Amino acid sequence: MQPAPRTLRLHIGLFGRRNVGKSSLLNALTRQQVSLVSEQAGTTTDPVEKPMELRPLGPVLFVDTAGLDDEGALGGQRMARTRAVFERVDLALLVAEAGAWGPFEDALLAELKQRDIPTVGVLNKADLAAPPESEWARIEALGTPCVPVSAQSGEGLPELKEALLLAAPGGFLDSRQLLADLVPAGQVAILVMPIDSEAPKGRLILPQVMAIRDLLDGHGLALVVQENELPAALEGLKRPPALVVTDSQAFQGVSTRVPADIPLTSFSILLSRFHGDLRAQVRGTVAIDRLRGGERVLVAEGCTHHPGDEDIGRVKIPRWLETKVGAPLRFEHIQGRDFPTDLARYALVVHCGNCMGNRREMLSRIQRCENAGVPITNYGLAIARAKGILDRALRPFPEALEALRG
Repeated sequence: MQPAPRTLRLHIGLFGRRNVGKSSLLNALTRQQVSLVSEQAGTTTDPVEKPMELRPLGPVLFVDTAGLDDEGALGGQRMARTRAVFERVDLALLVAEAGAWGPFEDALLAELKQRDIPTVGVLNKADLAAPPESEWARIEALGTPCVPVSAQSGEGLPELKEALLLAAPGGFLDSRQLLADLVPAGQVAILVMPIDSEAPKGRLILPQVMAIRDLLDGHGLALVVQENELPAALEGLKRPPALVVTDSQAFQGVSTRVPADIPLTSFSILLSRFHGDLRAQVRGTVAIDRLRGGERVLVAEGCTHHPGDEDIGRVKIPRWLETKVGAPLRFEHIQGRDFPTDLARYALVVHCGNCMGNRREMLSRIQRCENAGVPITNYGLAIARAKGILDRALRPFPEALEALRG
């Protein structure tokens, strides 16, 4: 059985000062020695991730972080990496030693609230010193649930898990669908999956796997083909498919083979709706029409694969955008967790579907672009616009189509 992908897990970050027992708490929650534990402050340097099943929440991803009171130049870099985790967590554990919650924790809690990150206060090492009632009351008066815990003895861990369940964002417990809501039970979706030099040998890429599983969960039928097999698949069906989904790179060829009355979109556009804000990214897409030669375009990819000769982000999208603009553009590329703090120098950000990230991280990046006044689109939307078929690719999504026409 394949584990739930990280993208679908509730991301829970552990934050606080150095040496308050964050790593010990993570080890206690997971019942594994996930993080290195030492009496020396600053043992955790880079964020440490641990996926697990946490009953009754289900699949989660814990992220242990370096202390936010670190010192020196190297400590500053560690703190910067910790703060970057703020952008992708759905839920935070703010850890302090029992009896030691103070203005530092108050300020950190205020920052988490400003980012709309639900937070649970954890008073750790409660076996050494019980937290005074005044401290407990003070934290809960701030609207934050608080649990005294001993990572060493396990005291308070059941109560902490219950607090996590109550604090989890309601949207996480709701069932989100990638495309099953577009394909009624018993009807067919054709998934066009080209096998090219960029495809991993012997396996499918994550968006394709997610689409198949979502159709199965929704009792839809998945018909998987390559582009050249599409005409035979359409001809062999007794009734038209409810939806055709294609890899964005094959958009133009597939659009010519699929009759105009059959809904058509791409995996990347589905991910924009699933992980991000499709309407916001559609509004960003029309900025492609205003691009001028020499302007900077940032291409952001969530995964860290080794780019090939015909890489979609480094070769194909730049080529298609320059063809549409009719002049050279200046492209910059980032991968993984990196995302610039200074976005103002870009005329456009083109982001992948972020299948390896989660929705909060994608929404955070979209918000940062909007704050900087920089339009942001995604791979599928940008390709559809460059190829002149964006209107058709958005027909399955009336609100997004309205945003385009508006």
